[in-house]
Amino acid sequence: MFAEKKTELVQKFRTHESDTGSPEVQVAILTERINQLTEHFKVHKHDHHGRRGLLKLVSQRRGLLGYLKRKNLGRYKTLIDQLGLRK
Repeated sequence: MFAEKKTELVQKFRTHESDTGSPEVQVAILTERINQLTEHFKVHKHDHHGRRGLLKLVSQRRGLLGYLKRKNLGRYKTLIDQLGLRK
């Protein structure tokens, strides 16, 4: 199921035809995984090892967003609007 969602995200956020690694694509994939893990922790409150993985993903996404914000503010703002981050 995640592979289908991942290809859908890549097609939606890519910057050119063969793009799979741009910051936009990476942040979109990380956001999807973070959302899935957040739902998982609503059911499994004591999964502390998984929570550590979630914190690593959040940190990685934050770093990519910081990079994108430094390099191209317009792309950053578009991305956070599309993903619904920074309410």
